[in-house]
Amino acid sequence: MEIEPRSRGKVVLVGGVIGALTGVGVALLLLQRADRRGEAVRVSSGEGLRLGVLLLGVLREIAQLGD
Repeated sequence: MEIEPRSRGKVVLVGGVIGALTGVGVALLLLQRADRRGEAVRVSSGEGLRLGVLLLGVLREIAQLGD
């Protein structure tokens, strides 16, 4: 099934909005964690690596939704 050119733009726009909102949510969670601990916002390399691997898994699952 092929997606119409008009629909492609909508899909990209909705995906971009969802991604932006997710990014804002993650930033707020990081700020809350830093406030609770009374320290500056810091993400260690281990946390960054775990987050990256987790995101790749999520993206792979999203890509397979239509299959």
